[in-house]
Formats: sequence, structure tokens, C-alpha cells
Amino acid sequence: MTARTVHLPVAAQPGLEDLVSLSRRAEDLGYERVWMPETWGRDAVTALTSIAHGTDSIGLGPSILNVYSRSPALLAQTAATLQEVSDGRLRLGIGPSGPAVVEGWHGVDFDRPLRRTREYVEILRTVLAGERLEYDGEVFSLSGFRLRCDPPASPPDIDAAGMGPKSVELAGRFADGWHAIVMTPDGLRDRLEDFRRGVDLGGRDPDDLTVTLSLTACALSDGERARRLGRQHLAFYVGAMGTYYRESLSRQGYEAEANDVAATWASGEQEAAIEAVDDDLLDAVSACGTPDRAREELRKFESIEGVDEIAVGFPRGADVEEQRATLEALAP
Repeated sequence: MTARTVHLPVAAQPGLEDLVSLSRRAEDLGYERVWMPETWGRDAVTALTSIAHGTDSIGLGPSILNVYSRSPALLAQTAATLQEVSDGRLRLGIGPSGPAVVEGWHGVDFDRPLRRTREYVEILRTVLAGERLEYDGEVFSLSGFRLRCDPPASPPDIDAAGMGPKSVELAGRFADGWHAIVMTPDGLRDRLEDFRRGVDLGGRDPDDLTVTLSLTACALSDGERARRLGRQHLAFYVGAMGTYYRESLSRQGYEAEANDVAATWASGEQEAAIEAVDDDLLDAVSACGTPDRAREELRKFESIEGVDEIAVGFPRGADVEEQRATLEALAP
């Protein structure tokens, strides 16, 4: 059975306690994990620490921590500490993010994202195992230290995020799972082939790995409001977040629609860009509408063989009450 988890709101919330409260409610409703995104709002580490203290049993994870703004050793220290704080509930999501955030916000060159992600996975594993760090890679050469505190008794699994064929293959070959986002059912099936190829190249056991899809969802009694929020969310990501989402949708058969949304947004016509997200595109990558319709759209993703977990996400414009309504309508 496909697990159901929660991808906490990517947009800034009124207060940190809103994230803790939403996580506590997700725990009560039977969701298995909450994923905390990190973009240019609250940092995921502090938020997850608060969530760990405010919940009892639900799993926790960042989705994603980028592989540029923290060194691999610092990220390993952070993971070890979060695993301790959460009593072993952590699953770590990492990935390159994109140049819009890495260069525009962090001021770091978006260089060799795939190679860098692979080296982060390898370094994280060494540090979290409590081993001395002797690493000579193409990006990092590290030597002479090991984790000063006790390593986690159970090191957290490490998922790699990605949308393109090579990044998904990398996740299957080196990480403990793949974290997918903005995927159509057919596009997801195509990328699962890349994931399985990586699994084979790495000599891995596919039963040991996890595929998680973060799915934007909005389930409201006012179904048109829910769908408008979904359109706003997708238009922003395609129009304002660089080329990655547009290119991903193009690979999945929506090149004309993605280019139209991006061009319209770039010309300053945001309202027209939102309207350019038609019903077909919206339903292809999200689950938005009345509760019944949202549940039906969600099930078509859950039925895809090879998907282990659906993380219910929220449109960036949804308010706290709309997030809670969606959380409750789509509860396991």
C-alpha cells in the first residue's frame, strides 16, 4: 500500500507554531511523515527541531536541503543532531535545488549539480556511520576528522530529489530513495524507468529504496477556489522559478503549455499566466477541487507501480484553514 505523508507549505506561514500545529494534526490523522521544504523562508532545521519537540511519533524530513548552502560535513552534523532530537524519526532529503535559489539567494555558483549530489550522499554516509572522513572526490577533498559526538544508532536514510533522467538515475544508483515533484502519471512512469536503471547499475535491492512523490493538493468544499489555488501555484513555479519546471513539463508532453505559462509570466501578465494553466495540465500534476475530486485525482498517482509514498502538498496561496481542510479531506 502507498504511504501517505505531508509536504508542509512551501510559502511562509504566519508563525512557526502553525507548522507545528499542522504536523501535530497530521500525526493525529495517521499520516506517516511530514516533509519540511526549505527555500528562502524559515530554515528547515530549526522548524524540524520544533516539530520534533511538538510531536510524538510521526516521521520527519527536510525536502529538500540543497547541496550548496551547507557543506557536506555540516549537513552530516545537522542530520546526526536532528536524528537525536527526533528520537530516530529523520529521513533526509537532499538535492541541488536550482540556479534561481542557489545563485540568486545564496550567491553560490550552480556548478556540477549531479556530481555534487553524489558526493554529498557518499560523505554523509561516511560521517553518519561514525567513520573517519577520508574523501577524495571531484568536488570535495576532505581528511582528518570524524564526528565528535556518537553517530546515530540508526543513520537516517538519504533521498535525492530530481526531475531529469540523469538525476533520477543517480538517486536509484546512490541514494536510499528518490523524491519526485511536478510529475504527470506518464512522466512519473518514465522517470521510474530511469530510477530502476540506476538501481540496477548500483547493484541495489529495489525493496530497500523509497520513491516519494510530492503532490500539490487542495481539497475544499469550494472546488473552484481549490483549483484556482492550484493554478496559481503551478504558474508561479513554471514562470518564476527558472527553467527546471518548464523543462520537466516539456519532457512530459506539455511543452507548449509550459512555454505559454512561462512567457506570459515573464511579460508581467501574471493573471493571464494563471489562466494559461488549463484543466488538463492542472489535473496532470496535482489533485485540486472538491474533496471527492481531489481524492480521485490523488488515487491515480497512488496506483502507479513503484510509488511508495505520496506527500500531500499545498498551494502556496492556501491559508491555514484551507491547508487543514485539505489535510483532513485527504487523510489516510
